Amino acid sequence: MTELAARDVARRDRRAASWWRLRERGFPYVLLSPPALLVLGLIAYPVALVVEMSLRDGKAMNITMISQQPWTLGNYVHVLTDPATYSSLWITAVYTVVSTFLSMLIGLGTALLLNRDMPGRRILRTLILVPWAVPGAVASVVFLFMLDGSYGVVNWLLRTVGLVDTGPQWYFDPSTALAAVIAPTVWKGFPFFTLILLAALQAIPNELYEAARVDGASALGQFRYITWPAIRGTTVLGLILTGLWTYHVFDFIYPLTGGGPDGATETWAIRIYTEAFAFFHPGSASALGILATLLAFAVVAAVFPIMRKQFF
Repeated sequence: MTELAARDVARRDRRAASWWRLRERGFPYVLLSPPALLVLGLIAYPVALVVEMSLRDGKAMNITMISQQPWTLGNYVHVLTDPATYSSLWITAVYTVVSTFLSMLIGLGTALLLNRDMPGRRILRTLILVPWAVPGAVASVVFLFMLDGSYGVVNWLLRTVGLVDTGPQWYFDPSTALAAVIAPTVWKGFPFFTLILLAALQAIPNELYEAARVDGASALGQFRYITWPAIRGTTVLGLILTGLWTYHVFDFIYPLTGGGPDGATETWAIRIYTEAFAFFHPGSASALGILATLLAFAVVAAVFPIMRKQFF
């Protein structure tokens, strides 16, 4: 009898221990479930709505009328057979790659500068983040005045130093419009690289540089063999995040050029907006948005494993 009672007690103890372990493991998920369900709802419903719109025929802009439109794959056929889609894709690729790498290079330079011991370093570290906090629409207005063909400060400087006789019409010339919208994008994007790379630089032990200087290593050699290996993982991660952000930028391009002149700055983000609110083709705009999202996922899925193997 005593042995049976001991077995029952041991069984109850194991059940109680299992219950407490289950409660300890499940309690964080219970706390996270309300906000997770809320975020899932805020993301899942719009995505499902966009997918449905891309598979519906018609020009209905009223969401309640979408379900009344017939099902079709014509929106995807129209987008994939339109030459303007691939022209916009090329412009998007150039805009994204050039803006991202220029932001990285300028951010790396400023991070290396601010990592040095010099007067006013703390103030400069604060001021360098100002462009990152400025709204894109406000920065667009500032650059619109700076690059004005007649009264802009950039053209005034070019005329002053004798590089040009009459300043270029930055936002009205198809050959210069894309560079003119890349400029504010880089101006706003480089502080992010400065912030993350400066944090990575400060994590490098100073003893490594002292040892390298004792061995006679040059500044370039120190950067190549000490600095870059320590910050390249952070740099790659910053390139991926900034590339994804730049890929769908709208607030710089539309206020400055609206996608013009002659489609020279019409990225996919601008084209989606034009299809939806200028031509009133929500189905084509939704199809293009789905394709743009899938392309972004495909690029990240293909590139990130390689970069993780090489740099992380």
